[in-house]
Amino acid sequence: MSLSAQTNEQILTLINNEVKQNSEAYQQLKKATETIGHRATGTENGKKAEEYAANLLRSYGYDIVFQEFTFNGWNRKSLDLKVNHQSIEAVALAHSPAKVKLSGELIDLGNGLQDDYKQIGDQVKGKIVFAALGLLEGTPKEVENLHRSEKTALAEKYGAKGIILFNRAPGEILLTGTASVTGEIIKIPALNISLEAGLKIKENLKKGKEVAKIEMKNDVGQMKGRNIIATKIGTKYPDEKIVLGGHLDSWDLATGAIDNGVGSFSVIDVARTFKKLQLKNERTIEFVLFMGEEVGLIGSKHYVNQAMKDGSIHQIKVMSNMDMTTNPKSYYSTMESSLPILSAYAKDVQKVIPDFKSSTYVSIGLHSDHQPFMLQGVPIIGLSDSQFTKGALDCYHANCDTFDYVEEVGLKNNVILETYLLYQLSNLDQIPSNHWSELEIKEALIKGNLKTPLRISGDWRW
Repeated sequence: MSLSAQTNEQILTLINNEVKQNSEAYQQLKKATETIGHRATGTENGKKAEEYAANLLRSYGYDIVFQEFTFNGWNRKSLDLKVNHQSIEAVALAHSPAKVKLSGELIDLGNGLQDDYKQIGDQVKGKIVFAALGLLEGTPKEVENLHRSEKTALAEKYGAKGIILFNRAPGEILLTGTASVTGEIIKIPALNISLEAGLKIKENLKKGKEVAKIEMKNDVGQMKGRNIIATKIGTKYPDEKIVLGGHLDSWDLATGAIDNGVGSFSVIDVARTFKKLQLKNERTIEFVLFMGEEVGLIGSKHYVNQAMKDGSIHQIKVMSNMDMTTNPKSYYSTMESSLPILSAYAKDVQKVIPDFKSSTYVSIGLHSDHQPFMLQGVPIIGLSDSQFTKGALDCYHANCDTFDYVEEVGLKNNVILETYLLYQLSNLDQIPSNHWSELEIKEALIKGNLKTPLRISGDWRW
């Protein structure tokens, strides 16, 4: 029986058996973390990761296109933090200035949100903001947190000399990540310290003045990264595209096994599975490994900007993003019109993954590679409710994000679920969701409470 004549259940069984027996995602991610290390964009390690992924996709039978971009790069060099003359272990947040030598009084801004600044007003000017990276215990449930870059932008807006954010995860864990909403170098230093150090400083601030001294050096300048694109041309609608993306880059404190080794190597293995089983796809599928996600969605923004320039943005019927995806339990979409088909697919996959949920839902968020697509109205459909251990979550962007936390079963389930989703979407007579209009984009973002963070980042265009 040809693949085209097989039922959904037969196709799903084929995918399930192939992935469970022959998936290479776990082994290839392990090898990459051992032989490359971190995968920071613009570094030698980043270049090695680009070549590694490209060669792996070539070995599965794909032609590869590198999509190069230039960006304002940043690499840490040295940092010394003292609070009341006592040394505190800290890491710089990305896009902090090249050279800093300053001291200033700490001011406790609580959660570091807009309302916290409004309560204190001009007292922030000339001081170093001290705030929680997460939300403090006792914060009302309806309060929504801001991204570290948005907290930094507020500190800069109110005239602070710098900002120190303390981590939410216990265990002396240090976290990094960008402190810039634009991907450009910021004007003030931004640092992260551990939860334990932060709580101690917070207590001391109740008793009296705390003065911080910050000395840091970072390398800044023009750097290059490359998105890796592998394409499987559609047999019936070659000009209509489904984009499956995941960011290959990581931070430099560890090997980025969870963020985003699990997602990017799942994307690669979905591509392998399509080739191995010779699965039909009436629409074109692009498998895209983005670089530069961690430094401001640089790779995905470049991809979308190019698609807007050449007019191909309207050919992208769906974008699916795999970022920190492990053993997910639900399908989701940014558009309600996609939910009925996703519910049907969910019931199908329960035959091979019984605890997968049949309920689907609308979700709209920021700070991953789906964002530039979503802001142009492209429907986003993907996997959610990933199952991580607390240890893995605590090591997000941290010096402990290592392969020890990767679960092989979780990776295999990623590949089974995403392969089946792409198979279905690429062969539908008609995708149920169309691009949003400008008005629909605006209304969806407001409904999703995204107007404030997008205004802070300068991405609100209405």
